[in-house]
Amino acid sequence: ANPLGLLPAWRLYRPRTYKRLKDCFGLDRLFILSAGWGVIPADFLTPNYDITFSPVKAVEKFKRRTRSTPFRDFPFRSPDSDSPIVFFGGQKYVRLFCSLTKEVKNPRIIYYAGREPNACDCTLRSFRKPYTNWHYTCAEEFAKANCD
Repeated sequence: ANPLGLLPAWRLYRPRTYKRLKDCFGLDRLFILSAGWGVIPADFLTPNYDITFSPVKAVEKFKRRTRSTPFRDFPFRSPDSDSPIVFFGGQKYVRLFCSLTKEVKNPRIIYYAGREPNACDCTLRSFRKPYTNWHYTCAEEFAKANCD
């Protein structure tokens, strides 16, 4: 029934945070900023791809996406509500998030760790000092504050 092995986007990622956010906010309100696809709905059937913004040398060059890499990303479509759009992600994703959501009328909130990003007309909220995968902790705390 699924010969290509497509999965809903939220299931492609190992951290339990994606399931937590899905359970908390629902599939219709959860979107993923993908280095391979752009902003996609959490239930978007997606192949298992391996593209990253990480500059780590251990990652093969063809899997790395840079600012100059041409991609035809899916832009974010405005939701039917006026709820804010909240972004949890590393510095390397902020510019793409701003670009793909620039037409959205909803308030946009970016959580960041460490140095304040240059983030268009978004509201910025600092989340501690940066450490590996800080954004998962931030998203977990956000879900706890808004769903428990």
